[in-house]
This record gives sequence, C-alpha cells and structure tokens, in this order.
Amino acid sequence: MSLRSQVRLRLLLGDDIAFGPGKADLLEAIQRAGSISAAAKTLDMSYRRAWMLVETMNSCFQSPLVKSAKGGRGGGGAEVTPAGLVVLEAFRRLQREVAQVVDAHLPTFERQARRPRRRSAPKA
Repeated sequence: MSLRSQVRLRLLLGDDIAFGPGKADLLEAIQRAGSISAAAKTLDMSYRRAWMLVETMNSCFQSPLVKSAKGGRGGGGAEVTPAGLVVLEAFRRLQREVAQVVDAHLPTFERQARRPRRRSAPKA
C-alpha cells in the first residue's frame, strides 16, 4: 500500500469560503440543470443549502457567479454567469495543478512511511 494525497482546496475571503470543491460542483450542476433547485437535487442537497452557497459565492466576487430568475408561472431558473464560468474554470485548473505538485512530492514521504502491518486472520 502506498501513500496517496487528498487535497481539499478552498479560497477564503475573510471568514467566508468564497469558493471550493462543493461550490464548483454546484456551479457545474446549475449549468447542466438550469436551476438551483434541480442542481440541488442532483447533488442530494437541500434547496436552502444550495441557495446559501450561491449567495455566499455571489457576495464574495465583484460580479455574481450565478444569476437567477424568480419562479412562478413562467418558471424561473438560474444560469452561471460569464464571471462564474471564469472562476469555475480557473478553480478546476488550480485543483489539477495543486494535485500535480503534491503528487510530485509524495515519493519523499513514501520513502519515510511506515508499511502497514498485515492483519492476521481471526482465530476461530
């Protein structure tokens, strides 16, 4: 068994998580579904939680990342704005680059890692 990395990148603005993997997933789901409600369902997330994440994202950036229209007779919906697409693409690229840097350093840690003990079979 060898070491592996797991990096969870978050961008903070003050005490707020301005952007992270969950918010990136939500933007992608909104882009596919065309609404916050439908996106929340695909992510097994409450509408309230999704809406709060959208509000946080929108308040942390100069331009909103998601634009929504109120529901009702004509429907509603939401779309990822051009600014949202820029932030999403830049974040996914940053995630890949950080993972590559961390993985490049793993051999140093691997050489120092303790090998896991084999578990013996339980005695009957």
